[in-house]
Amino acid sequence: MDIVNAFVGLIQLVIAIILAVAALYIGYATFSKITKGMDEAAELRKGNVAVGIVIASILFAIAIVVQSGIAGISIGIMNALAGDWFSLIAAVIQLILGIILAVAVSYFALHVMDRLTKGLNEFEELKKGNVAVALLMAGVIIATAVIIQSGVIGITSALI
Repeated sequence: MDIVNAFVGLIQLVIAIILAVAALYIGYATFSKITKGMDEAAELRKGNVAVGIVIASILFAIAIVVQSGIAGISIGIMNALAGDWFSLIAAVIQLILGIILAVAVSYFALHVMDRLTKGLNEFEELKKGNVAVALLMAGVIIATAVIIQSGVIGITSALI
């Protein structure tokens, strides 16, 4: 049984690495599309701490959601080894859905925050290096991820 557990652990590690890299790429690419013309790489090269804070919060938020989904993958693998392949398929679908939801809901939360802070262009403030605005945005992004994580765990519990 120890060999089976080691094999499952290895599979889980490989899946986690692949999904983490893909999810982080998706998150960064999505953020690049919604920043209204900001060149994030150029801002980071200039040492813009505000942009770095927001990008780090997006990556952290995605990691929170992916981590909860990886646990479901582990359960799915164990169930698949016992003959229940549906659990593994459901876990993968749940994880992909979680990543999509994390990115979409973070974008929506930032959009709502933009509406609530009329007269404040958050992305222009980020370009100026406004750390206070960056911290506000980071808080919204991370709080959203924590809430989404609960939903991802709930989906896993229902499906597996």
